Amino acid sequence: MATTAEVLARPGLGEGTLARWERDRLDRIRVPARRDDVVAARLLLRLVATRVTGRPPHAHRLVQFCAECGRSGHGRPSLSDLPGTGVSMSHAPGLVAAAAGPGAVGIDVEPSSRRPGPRAVLERMLPEADLRAADEAADPGGALLRAWVRREALLKAGPAGPPGLREWRDHGRGATVAVACEAAVQLLPDALHVSTADG
Repeated sequence: MATTAEVLARPGLGEGTLARWERDRLDRIRVPARRDDVVAARLLLRLVATRVTGRPPHAHRLVQFCAECGRSGHGRPSLSDLPGTGVSMSHAPGLVAAAAGPGAVGIDVEPSSRRPGPRAVLERMLPEADLRAADEAADPGGALLRAWVRREALLKAGPAGPPGLREWRDHGRGATVAVACEAAVQLLPDALHVSTADG
């Protein structure tokens, strides 16, 4: 995981690394900060995939397909050149995270100061046990946020839900992150390669 600014400042990496369809999609985003977050998440995804595959960022052919509507350009991301490698990305205001590894992978990032809600939405999305635990926690809002990022990571990984789930806080960047994957999670020390699943 990284900040949007950290990714966008990386030399030799820019929007030209993205596929034409991704750049076309970016043209529809009117809020500059949101556009930067989306660009940074897509670039970080390629950097993380590079750490797993050894191939340069521009060599990865990212595709997205939505199983619900049957259309491309949105939905779960994958690498068309490496079908056995799962990938996932997430962005929030000023923050991005990405993960790659064998099999299903899902990741989510949120600012640690965020408090999810309203309660009716949380009751639909989160398991009852997580809601009860949050209600009993010293910091209920923080506990709900951690439950939320875990749930989002599991949903992004797919319906079966991989067995591995890890959550952590990056205090320096003010982020709460969760990753779900089939392989063991390896947190890489470089700020631009902090979230990958290592087989």
